[in-house]
Amino acid sequence: MTREEVLKKMKEHTPFRQAVWKACMRIPEGQTRSYKWIAQQIGRPGAVRAVGSALGKNPFAPVVPCHRVIKADGSPGGFSAPGGLAAKIKLLKKEKAL
Repeated sequence: MTREEVLKKMKEHTPFRQAVWKACMRIPEGQTRSYKWIAQQIGRPGAVRAVGSALGKNPFAPVVPCHRVIKADGSPGGFSAPGGLAAKIKLLKKEKAL
């Protein structure tokens, strides 16, 4: 799915999820950002857990690269995609983000 197709399909989801996923799409390959960073980017600094929940429901990976979102302390956090946390770590290492 292309970026344009993803942006069009996103409109079927809640405005909050759209905002989270769009912020996530701005994370460059090889870099990470925290759940807190995304919450701040979307103007909802207290919604860190809700950001995690929205990323856990991301149907647009890898266009929406939720594996690039980590905890504020630098640890990987969770990952609900197949392979779980081990898959997240593998993806981050492949991108040289870890």
